[in-house]
Amino acid sequence: MKKILYIGNKLSQKGKTETTIDTLGKGLRNLGFEVVFASSYRLVFMRFSHMLWTVFKHRKSTNYVLIDTYSTLNFYYAYAISQLCRVFKLKYIPILHGGELPKRLENSPKLSKAIFKHAYKNVAPSGYLKSEFENYGFRNIDFIPNSIPLEDYIFQPKTYQTVKLLWVRSFSELYNPTLAIRVLKALKDENIDAKLCMIGPKNDGSLLACKQLAEKLNVDVEFTGKLSKQEWHKKAEAFNVFVNTTTIDNAPVSVIEAMALGLLVVSTNVGGMPFLIEDNIDGLLVPSNDLEAFVDAIKGIMKNSEKNGDIVNSARKKVENYDWEKVKQEWCNLLR
Repeated sequence: MKKILYIGNKLSQKGKTETTIDTLGKGLRNLGFEVVFASSYRLVFMRFSHMLWTVFKHRKSTNYVLIDTYSTLNFYYAYAISQLCRVFKLKYIPILHGGELPKRLENSPKLSKAIFKHAYKNVAPSGYLKSEFENYGFRNIDFIPNSIPLEDYIFQPKTYQTVKLLWVRSFSELYNPTLAIRVLKALKDENIDAKLCMIGPKNDGSLLACKQLAEKLNVDVEFTGKLSKQEWHKKAEAFNVFVNTTTIDNAPVSVIEAMALGLLVVSTNVGGMPFLIEDNIDGLLVPSNDLEAFVDAIKGIMKNSEKNGDIVNSARKKVENYDWEKVKQEWCNLLR
């Protein structure tokens, strides 16, 4: 049995959204790998210390170290862990996340080279990050997409006489959640029957800002807080359009899930989104932070019910490639 250390922020039990460390980690365990995680400490210092200690503790028995790697503060723990792995001659694999990671390649070239050049492999969950890293000269990149257990996602055809918008993400400024509320207001101003539900935990001050904006604009928005996957999938049965308002993105699992459930996705055309969605084929793409374009796209949905069916069917077919039953073989090939 091969042993894997998985380094990342495992905070789903602390009120945060599930991330790759939760879903991929579980999948690898089910494949027979021994997986040790670090870390679930809430405090950053404690979490970082536990990560370093875990690598040191298991240095003689570990086959691979997986490192969730983002562009923000997490980038520095990825650097520290990767260099510790080099000291102990451990094979480490950064798993690349976040639409802003290419900016880190530009702004921190020495640290980036130290992390990514010496990795056993770098895993990109999107064609976008793979191409960006290759543009910076990195060749040890494997594309392995984010995955979902497709059998758990019941595809439900929708009708579009009314607009029922669903937004699912953590409430962070970079995801631009207030845009969803402004879209709802604009639709109602044109006497379009519309509603909006926003699902996700608070992260920065964006949740409060959204509630205040909804009150100011006098629109009724349902805020559910964090829901489990099963809970929000059940909630999605009553909605027909999934809005992804982010200003930065890679290959968000929530969008993949929406495509699997039969929701018509309208997303900003940023980062990795055009690698995930082909405009007017399996979703709709609009410019970032463009209220008018979002509203026009949703009004178009109401007028083209036949085309809507083609789009959501194509989306469901596309995400069959993200099924864990297919993706797991890519991980087996890499780790065995």
